[in-house]
Amino acid sequence: MSLNRCEQRIFDYLQCHPEERQHWQGKFQSAAKFFSSEHQVVERLEPELWRYFEERSAVAEPFRSAARLEGLQRTSMKNLAELLLRLWTEPKPRRKSADSP
Repeated sequence: MSLNRCEQRIFDYLQCHPEERQHWQGKFQSAAKFFSSEHQVVERLEPELWRYFEERSAVAEPFRSAARLEGLQRTSMKNLAELLLRLWTEPKPRRKSADSP
């Protein structure tokens, strides 16, 4: 899965900051329990990941430098949300179709 620069920055940051990673793991795991589909989880958490990027841009490197150089133009966080959902949650069982045995 290919991440854009902003997504990769968040992913790398979470790898180096266990307390932040635990916070986001909890968010993804709670959302996965609450929503019936992966699509709904991604749709819910993608904007939160962008807000997190914006918030970190005011206080933490490497976000602050990136915001200064690149600006804070809204960027999709969908690929990151999909990746984190796959990494941090159990896959939901697929419903069997009427044709399968």
